[in-house]
Amino acid sequence: MQLIIKDAGKTLIQVVDNGSGMSQADARLCFARHATSKIKQASDLFSIRTMGFRGEALASVAAISRLEIKTRRTTDEMGCEVIVEATRLESQRAVQCAAGSSIAVKNLFFNTPARRNFLKSDSVEKRHILVEFYRIALAFPDISFQLYQNGKLTHQLEKGKLKQRIGGLFGHHYNQRLVPVEEHTDIVSVSGFAAKPEYAKKTRGEQFFFVNRRYVRSPYLNHAVEKAFEELIANDAHPGFFLFLELQPEQLDVNVHPTKTEIKFQDEKYVYQVTRSSVKRALGRYSVSPSLDFERETAFDDLPLAGGRAITPPSIHIDPAYNPFGRDSNSPARATESLSGRFSPKQWEQLFPGNEDHPLPAGKDSPKQTLISPDWQESQQDNGQNKFFQLHNRYILTPVKSGLMIIDQQRAHERVLFDKYQAVAENRGGGSQQLLFPETIMLNENDAGILQEIIDEIRKLGFGIHESGNNAFAINAIPAGMHEDSPLQSLVEGIIENVQKYQADPRHDLRSCVIRSLARRLAVKPGKALSHEEMAELTDRLFACAMPQHSPGGKPVLSILDAEELSARFR
Repeated sequence: MQLIIKDAGKTLIQVVDNGSGMSQADARLCFARHATSKIKQASDLFSIRTMGFRGEALASVAAISRLEIKTRRTTDEMGCEVIVEATRLESQRAVQCAAGSSIAVKNLFFNTPARRNFLKSDSVEKRHILVEFYRIALAFPDISFQLYQNGKLTHQLEKGKLKQRIGGLFGHHYNQRLVPVEEHTDIVSVSGFAAKPEYAKKTRGEQFFFVNRRYVRSPYLNHAVEKAFEELIANDAHPGFFLFLELQPEQLDVNVHPTKTEIKFQDEKYVYQVTRSSVKRALGRYSVSPSLDFERETAFDDLPLAGGRAITPPSIHIDPAYNPFGRDSNSPARATESLSGRFSPKQWEQLFPGNEDHPLPAGKDSPKQTLISPDWQESQQDNGQNKFFQLHNRYILTPVKSGLMIIDQQRAHERVLFDKYQAVAENRGGGSQQLLFPETIMLNENDAGILQEIIDEIRKLGFGIHESGNNAFAINAIPAGMHEDSPLQSLVEGIIENVQKYQADPRHDLRSCVIRSLARRLAVKPGKALSHEEMAELTDRLFACAMPQHSPGGKPVLSILDAEELSARFR
């Protein structure tokens, strides 16, 4: 099948196939309102498997364009050409053409200029066409597809298996991201692929459900898949999947919505459970989600004995002189006493080495201590130093005059990077560092179109990037200070993903969307251990920013736990 478009469909949208074609009578009747090719008899209403148009689809399209159809059945010697313009039949004649059908929609909305003026930009309209092209191409991997845009072949998809089709549309690097899903029951069969949890995204762009090869939108089924990914991805992330459900036609209703993209299942709870369990099982089978095997005996996991080594039976050693009520310093009773506070500071140091600077009080007469002593703070300030501690490899703790300051290390780094790259984009500093080996990244058609829109803003940040054809982009320079081992493919994909998410918000312009996305991608993540010097530097850079209290997304970066609140917790 071929899809040919010009000027994002405004000038031409043409579909050419080599199917069964139509007779001359059907070629003219297909423009009649409410005509359909789905049924030939009443019983067909309960077993619809064809895609088909809505009854008034061709008639509606023909009313606002010049529409031409050429079609021929394989059994006919001559084909038929029908031309309709603004609902008027211009001509119908016999022509010589290939078997199958060719439908061309020209000059869309030529007779309704008000509607034409409300069309979006070419890039947006082209994106809408690509979305529909992807859905059809994914539904039929056994059919070859070609897409021509303004006379240029942009997609050449050979017939093959589903995984090959996904790679052809989204890039061959997707083959390493997918986990196969396969489950068959008496009522429904589920097959396809789910993306690994580490490739979950902030948007739902790569979620495809097909029921009997028809693309559908189903929040109910989406929820089933998200439950399967529960505790594997962040709460605000969405998994990617390409799932196909097969049911008997009488088990579902496809006439819920005029666009046929919403359906109702006869036993939707059963379909929900099968969908959820099939994805969950696939993730566990391929060791993506943690799983326990209770049938496996782990006692036999020891390595085999070396050759010639004798087997030594285990032995039990008993100390007949052990007295659990004794006062030996190494006995468990003495260790228990330490919990009640009867250990001397010296014994505390022996039990927990490394805590010599903060011994446990020896008794009731010990001086009172607080978690943060004002005197200790003043001594740190007098020495020109600050002490920093890291909690759970996520928060930075440091004493301040009023109490304890807690900093979220990721949000703090996002704020620092956002301000830095904003200054770079405004030509107030920065630069680029050349890569020794340029890297080429591959994108799908939709992402490549978005990157072309934001490429100038990305270059202002210090990236050396240019298009190398077929949705490929070469990167030969990165912003100064950025680590050369940063994964550029996922970095650029993340920027594109966040731009799609934030660009719809009128509060964010394109530049801030790009900078915010880059800062979020490069910021230090929770779980990263930081040295004392790194924590000190990050804190200094944070308070050099204009708005250190909030991240670029408006979330709090720091919080101060004052001394009064600390004291209240110990009352």
